[in-house]
Amino acid sequence: MTASNMKKPFSIAPLVIVVAMILAGIYWVMSQPRKAETIDPPVQTESGGFSRALATGPMAGVVVHPKRKPVAPFTFKDAAGKELNLDVWKGRVVLLNLWATWCAPCRKEMPDLAKLQQQLGSPDFEVVALSVDRKGLAASQAFLKEIGADSLKAYVDPESKSLAAMQALGLPASILIDRKGLEAARILGPAVWASPEAQAMIKALIDEK
Repeated sequence: MTASNMKKPFSIAPLVIVVAMILAGIYWVMSQPRKAETIDPPVQTESGGFSRALATGPMAGVVVHPKRKPVAPFTFKDAAGKELNLDVWKGRVVLLNLWATWCAPCRKEMPDLAKLQQQLGSPDFEVVALSVDRKGLAASQAFLKEIGADSLKAYVDPESKSLAAMQALGLPASILIDRKGLEAARILGPAVWASPEAQAMIKALIDEK
């Protein structure tokens, strides 16, 4: 047998070296102290106990925003004809309710809103019941008195600027606004605002300082 026909013995030394290097690299990586994970700060919402968990029972239809958003600016008038905007209530919790005299569900809801104002109305909270009725102040005040909700202050927006600003697709529409003037939650359609569940939601927002 010639030398050219002889098979060279297979050497495993290079393979052992490669495997050893790979294992050493894995060991080095695993032995390094892990860098602390960076966690984004929580979004500014659902603090102070206000969370989706409160949207239960008759308030189950309330949409609690995972991230609160600024309220688009718009103006309206009070009973004296003074032009206002929501900045007047900055530092307080507001339940903005958009309604009209021709809205049948509003007729059912307004007495509850009046009770809520009587129970929780304070320097920390107000129900701002804003009529978008084109008939204006006199018709809105007469309606509130007729249904026993005249303990609510009359605010009017006969040009319905608030509907576009708040992107309200129907009436009634209720928007909960926190002390910073940010929209925290909303519900389209009537709600049982005099219920314990509604009060719990509002108190949680009030407790945010």
